[in-house]
Parts: sequence; C-alpha cells; structure tokens
Amino acid sequence: MRQGGLVSPFPSARGRLANGAISQPAIAWEQRYRRAVVTSDSVTTAFVVAAIGNFFGARDAANWHEKWGILAFGTELLVLGALAVGRAWAPAVLGQGAEEFRRLGRSLFAATVVLALGGIALTSRNIKLWIFVAIPAIALVTMTARYLLRLWLHKQRKEGRCLRPVLAAGSPATVRDLITRTRKFPHIGWRVEAVCTTDGRGLDGDELDGVPVVGQLADVAKHVRHDGYRVVAVTPDPHWTPDRLQRLAWNLEGSDAEMVVAPVLMEVAGPRLHVDAVLGIPLLRVSMPTFTGGRRAIKAVVDRVGAAVLLVLFAPLMVLVGLLVAVDSRGGVFYRQRRVGKDGREFTILKFRTMVAGAHGARAELADRNEGAGLLFKVRRDPRVTRVGAVLRRYSLDELPQLFNVLTGSMSLVGPRPPLPEECAAYDPDIRRRLLVKPGLTGLWQISGRSDLPWEEAVRLDLRYVEDWSLALDTVILWKTLRAVLHGQGAY
Repeated sequence: MRQGGLVSPFPSARGRLANGAISQPAIAWEQRYRRAVVTSDSVTTAFVVAAIGNFFGARDAANWHEKWGILAFGTELLVLGALAVGRAWAPAVLGQGAEEFRRLGRSLFAATVVLALGGIALTSRNIKLWIFVAIPAIALVTMTARYLLRLWLHKQRKEGRCLRPVLAAGSPATVRDLITRTRKFPHIGWRVEAVCTTDGRGLDGDELDGVPVVGQLADVAKHVRHDGYRVVAVTPDPHWTPDRLQRLAWNLEGSDAEMVVAPVLMEVAGPRLHVDAVLGIPLLRVSMPTFTGGRRAIKAVVDRVGAAVLLVLFAPLMVLVGLLVAVDSRGGVFYRQRRVGKDGREFTILKFRTMVAGAHGARAELADRNEGAGLLFKVRRDPRVTRVGAVLRRYSLDELPQLFNVLTGSMSLVGPRPPLPEECAAYDPDIRRRLLVKPGLTGLWQISGRSDLPWEEAVRLDLRYVEDWSLALDTVILWKTLRAVLHGQGAY
C-alpha cells in the first residue's frame, strides 16, 4: 500500500477478494511485524554484545578468540534462545499491553540465571561483566527498540491499517459496546467487520452501529471459514452455553481465527487470570490482588529511589518554576492541600501554586461553570488560574513537588488519582477500593486523557489499576506518562 510516495511494509488488514474472503497480503502485516521484532531483538542484542566484547576484550587481546569471543557468542545465543522459549515473540502479545514487556523481562531474567549458573560451573572470572552490564544493556536497548516499533504500529492503526478483522458474536448490546471500544482504542488492533446475533438481526435492522449483521450465532464458524476473519470475539449472550462454546472452538480448528471469550469479570485481566483443569473441567481462576509481598517491597524501593533521583535531576527546573510562580502573582510558591491516601489516611499534598491567592474560597462562585463529571470539579478556562499556572498545568510541572510526597511514603510514582476528603465522603463501597493502594504521581488516568475523562471512566481506570497491578504495568505507565505530559492533552 502506498502512502505519500512510500511503500508501507504493513498493508491494510482490509483486503477482500471477490468472494468476500480476506486476501493473503491483507494479513501479511502480522508476519512482517513479527519478523521486524525478531530482527530488532537479534540486531540490538548482537550490537550490545559486540560493543561490550570489543571494548573490554581489547584489553585482553591475546585471549580474545579463546575467552571473550566465546562468552560474547554464547551470551547472544542464550538471550535469543530465552526469548524464543519464553514466547516473547508470540504474535498474540506483540504490539499491545504490558504482557509483551513482561515476557521480555522474564526471558532476560531467565537468561541471566542460566548465565550465572554457567559462570559458576566454568569458574569464569569475566561472567560478572555479562550478568551486570551486558544483560541490563540488552534489556534497555531491546525494550526501547520494541517501543519504537510499537509507536509505528499504533500510528498505522490510527490511520486504519494493520487491523485484525473481527467477527463479533453475542447479544446486540454487548457487541455494540465492543464496537464502541474498538473504535475508541484503535491501537488494540481490532476492527469489527461483521456481527452475528441470536436471531441474525441488529438494533438497526441488518446493521449494528454501521457493522453488517451477517447471520445467527449458530453460523459463526461458517462465516469465519468463508470470510477469513482473524478474531472471533464472543460476547455475553444466553445462547453461549458451555457445550456451544466448546463446539464453536472445535469448529474453528484449522482456521487462522483466534477465539476470544469475554469473561463475566470484565475488569480483571493480566497476571491474575489463570486457566486450570480441575477434575477434567477447565476453570478460570482469579487470584487475589496483591497488596503486600515481595513485588510491593520492590515497588516501595523503586518509589523512594526514583523520587530521590528525579528530585536531584529536576532541582534546577523546580527552582526556576518557583521563581516564576513568585514573580507572576502574590502568594506562596507552594500550594498545600489535604488528600486521602492508602486505607483512607489523609496527608498533605504539595504542588506549585497555579491559582491566585484565595482561589479556594471563590470556588462556590464558579459552581455553575463546573465541567467536571461526577464528584470532580473542573473548569476548562478557570479565571483563578494564573498565566504561569496555565503553562505549569498544561505540562504537569505543578505536580513536581509531589516527588516529596513519594519520597516520604504518602504517595507512589504510579497509582490511582489522590482524591479530596469531600470526594471520599461520597464514595460508595466499590469506589473505595481505590484506597487499597497508595495514590500515584501518575497512573492510567494520566495517560488516558486526564481531565477530559468522564468520571465513570476515571473510576474504572483506577479500579483496573488496583485489580491488575504489576511491575510491568507500572513501567509501561511511567514510559507513556512522558508522552502524555509533552502533548498536554486533557490538562487544565
């Protein structure tokens, strides 16, 4: 497919033959993207290993081929083998979600363990270099390269390319919700192109939100084999009994379609979901969310160390911002406000002042201009915001002093939005689950639209973080926060 005179290596997912079937080039982008990831991992690993080997091996040139060359080549093979065994190149995880980076991290950790055991067995004195320098460098470079490839893929998807054609099968209401979500979040890579319902009818006659209804639920396998859909998304409907779902899975065997079944627990995902066979019955096991233990201890250490490092790095910027705030308008440099943290404990949050003095007392006068949904109070063009304050808010610079809150332990680098006491007083029991973890300097809400988010969506994202927290998810959120801050979308 040509765009702007250039040939895109990832063609559109929509390329149908005269009989309606999807042509082979239309799904070739999946294979090409996987090859691009494998090539990227291989080249970056070889580059890092060669650079380290050449730099340190040059000091011991006499034994280069005998010692450094063997270690370099062995490390490269070990890393690539670990990526293959750890299914870090599985097409299902490439290009979306934290699972891709989680598998990459696990594979590299496994390679580190094997390398360490091999060094002990061979009594090699140089093995520490490859464990503590080479593997971390490989991790940094490969993750960066994968992220750049993902940015490219997501850009293609926003333009309507590199999308997997989906056949959705379920009740009209649940299918409509799926269609809405896939259109809102094209980076997931799904495009619902056909629908099957119980009676073969949609809410709009033969269509459902502009997507044609091609048949009944009993005809799903037939349409998949004829039209070549890549994903069969099964949404809730009384028709889907265990026997019918199993029969559908059998009928899809041999096709290229991936069958995806939406569970009842829609907001629980990631590492908490496991499929176990108990007495020959496949059961979906949902493990308890983790609020203590080793991973939480690691998170606490990363929070404190990360906050200290960032405070040192941003110290000159914070001094400059403080001077600008003081010169721009009368009042203190910092704004202190009571917020609610983990387990309902209140703490004082620190921010650079972005409003005129006495702004809180004038809030009642702006009640009729409130644009915030639910319990949030937001005014897009708030007259209380100073000139410097508007710039600070746009790029979230006013939140830099919250690093002191992270350093003292009342906040985390990543977590739910820290609520006001009056907000918490109106929480129902479900929303209070946000208080099971520390509030964060950034979070899913920060990278998903910030103040532009509806109240219900902000709550859903916070609860999703509480339920599905992982170190890999934290890493992805921190990485994406930089882009969200630079764009300034939803900040006012």
